[in-house]
Amino acid sequence: MLVNTLQVVGGLVLLIWGADRFVHGAAGGARQLGVAPLLIGLTVVAFATSAPEILVSVFAAARDQTGLAIGNAIGSNIINIGLVLGCTAMLRPIELRSVTLRREMPALLAVSLLTVSLFLDNYLSRIDGLVMLTGLIIVMVWMTRLGMQSSDNDPLVEDFTAEIPEHLGMRAAILWLLVGLGSLLVGAHFLVDGSIDIARTLGVSEVVIGITLVAFGTSLPELAVSIVSVLKNEYGLAIGNIVGSNIFNLLAVIGVAAAISPAAVANEVLSLHMFVMVAFTLVLFAMTYDYEGKSELSRIEGFALFAAYIAYDAYVVLQNV
Repeated sequence: MLVNTLQVVGGLVLLIWGADRFVHGAAGGARQLGVAPLLIGLTVVAFATSAPEILVSVFAAARDQTGLAIGNAIGSNIINIGLVLGCTAMLRPIELRSVTLRREMPALLAVSLLTVSLFLDNYLSRIDGLVMLTGLIIVMVWMTRLGMQSSDNDPLVEDFTAEIPEHLGMRAAILWLLVGLGSLLVGAHFLVDGSIDIARTLGVSEVVIGITLVAFGTSLPELAVSIVSVLKNEYGLAIGNIVGSNIFNLLAVIGVAAAISPAAVANEVLSLHMFVMVAFTLVLFAMTYDYEGKSELSRIEGFALFAAYIAYDAYVVLQNV
């Protein structure tokens, strides 16, 4: 158990550091190629921040542990809204002033409902995986067009412009990209191996370990980015980071897992975990809706999200350990 725990901790450290370097290199390289900051943020950064979840999904599916990948994706989305946005909003209310982000919110809801529809037969087939990966391509194209059509006055443009490396040379960008990718690969390998062994030792399913332990670890980069962003008054980046990450978590993480290793889905995934994920998404959509020209995630709403996450996580742990 000690060795497995050290594997998980080491894997998480490598994933967190590797994700930061991977995003740094990818964003800096894209900027050197002349890509607009908003377009980089909506596509390159959004995809790169989901790299830990995607690589964990690949390693888990390769070992026929698709449940771990599914739990990781669903759990990460719940944590991103309940824990990350909840804690961030309690620290400082998050103003949603970006028109671009308001357009992204319905997309997240649509992707969540698509995922639910594919889970209804309690089986994820390779066709389901291909449907989700096709959806990923469609979303990438849509986000690209959204970024190109967005106004230069959108607050999100300023947020991404301030955060994306401007003076990083192409060689340095490629170096950090490769170093980050290498760290992610090794970290994902350690995390998956340790998590599977811990699940067997405790006698719980890989889905539960994915939803609790793995999802928490792979969501730490999003937590750090959102808190730092809101302290800099970059509200669009704080919530945009979560919306983009959640879209990619569902389409890429679950899509890749199903395409590699189709598997049956436990009943509680649809009846509990998926239901909770959609409920959190709907609540976030309602909280950030533009009422009378003002859209804000308040401290009270942040506390409500955080309390709901703690209650859900406590229930899962008590029911399974």
